[in-house]
Amino acid sequence: MPKDLPIELPANRTELVFKGRVWDVVTEHFDFQGKELARDFIRHPGAVAVIAINEQQEVLLIRQYRRPVGAYLWELPAGLLDVHGESPETAALRELAEETDYRAEHIEHLITFHASPGGNSESIAVYLASGLTPMVTDYVRSGEEADLRPTWVPLTDALESIMRSEMKNPAAVIGVLALARKLGI
Repeated sequence: MPKDLPIELPANRTELVFKGRVWDVVTEHFDFQGKELARDFIRHPGAVAVIAINEQQEVLLIRQYRRPVGAYLWELPAGLLDVHGESPETAALRELAEETDYRAEHIEHLITFHASPGGNSESIAVYLASGLTPMVTDYVRSGEEADLRPTWVPLTDALESIMRSEMKNPAAVIGVLALARKLGI
């Protein structure tokens, strides 16, 4: 069975090419098979996403504008691992509350993946949330988040949308497919 093999190849040196608000662009020089290579990539803090399901086998998706692709995308509630000392599970619960105004009674790790490993260090852990109840938060959504549209969607409809390439956000695609597999759909 195929399994990714982590390997530690220390950087000989790292150059900061661009310092961003959320992530940086770096050039790392490292030895690989007897030669020094240099690779530019986005250094990312990592993220979590939450696929929430209710008793009717509907999943909670949000519609969010994404400037790089010029589209409103259907996504899972998600966010950065950018709070010092916060566990991924706590971050997932926080993002669910901030983006949907729901609290989950149960949360469990579903799947982790690298978003774009050829040029980005981002790893996204997807959590399955259940036992949801509405809640009131004091979180103020701004920017593109001000226009979020949380919507309950039948899991089978989300699957069909993915297979027609209508839903393209990678965390949503992977999360929905992993949940369908877990449920035997």
